[in-house]
Amino acid sequence: MAFHVTVRPANHEFTVEDDERVLEAALRQGLAFPYGCRNGACGSCKGRILSGEVSYGPTRPPGLNAADEAAGFALFCQAVPLDDLEIEVREIGAARDIVIKTLPCRVAARRMLAPDVVELRLQLPATERLQFLAGQYLDILLKGGDRRSYSLANAPHDDRHLVLHIKKVPGGRFSDTAFNALKEKALLRIEGPLGSFFLDEESERPRLFVGGGTGFAPLKGMLDHLLETGLDRPHHLFWGARDAAGIYAPEWLREQAERAAGQFLFTPVLSEVPAADVAGFPAVSGWLHDAVLAAYPDLSGFDVYMAGPPPMIAAAKTAFRDAGLPDDRLFYDSFEPAVQPEATAG
Repeated sequence: MAFHVTVRPANHEFTVEDDERVLEAALRQGLAFPYGCRNGACGSCKGRILSGEVSYGPTRPPGLNAADEAAGFALFCQAVPLDDLEIEVREIGAARDIVIKTLPCRVAARRMLAPDVVELRLQLPATERLQFLAGQYLDILLKGGDRRSYSLANAPHDDRHLVLHIKKVPGGRFSDTAFNALKEKALLRIEGPLGSFFLDEESERPRLFVGGGTGFAPLKGMLDHLLETGLDRPHHLFWGARDAAGIYAPEWLREQAERAAGQFLFTPVLSEVPAADVAGFPAVSGWLHDAVLAAYPDLSGFDVYMAGPPPMIAAAKTAFRDAGLPDDRLFYDSFEPAVQPEATAG
């Protein structure tokens, strides 16, 4: 049987079919719910159950702890209704008119950005364009039904190509191909744009951008978009890597700092080598969230956009909340590495 869901505070309504997940049903019926990984790990789709019950199967999703569940929170990407629901969730109005497409594309260019990062530029057919919001991602569709998710590293105004930064993952089905076998003009299939990691452009608060590794990619798209429209307040990017080679866009960083006339600040954060100058910017040593808090011990007046591996996201969420950042001003995309079939795809 189908279950009825009422969404507060927007008062939207939709139905969920037998064994269908709440997020899947909401997206299918045109509601713009927040989400990221869609596998229960990142927590982006978290909302509150006001009435009714849901099931996750035999185990609670990793992105939902016991305290959150006891407080009535749920991860809607994994939650299957057991009866009619009334839920509270922040809907994303800006995504409502974005059309998700499945399209063919060709590899227009391929270049190494770092020893473990390759950039792919994908060319759509001449009759197609993909409308997206800066920060969203797309899926590469693989044979056998597998898919791999990668953030778009370019801004919507610069959409001649779709630009991806692919990190080398040992045993990664697509990353191995991207590094070792993929040639220019190779044909791929994609689905996108996906995800609810994008800018709140109505906010007038200063923004901090926090990226670990290739978590820089969606932040670059956001900053390119903001720089194109004109920065009207300070924006500070913190980019973490093991060493200077992991800060793989030095020319872009210098260009943005010059172009933004003091409104763009950059701090490289190196975790495995002593602090040094990186691309002309003084670096600091240690963890990303510590570097952010050393510069901004009170985060109550900021919006924070963060992308990177799950341990980085988890540590920063707790530390930033303790520094006064409200939950609804933290926007994040948790990157789940995907490897060969013996592991869960991310």
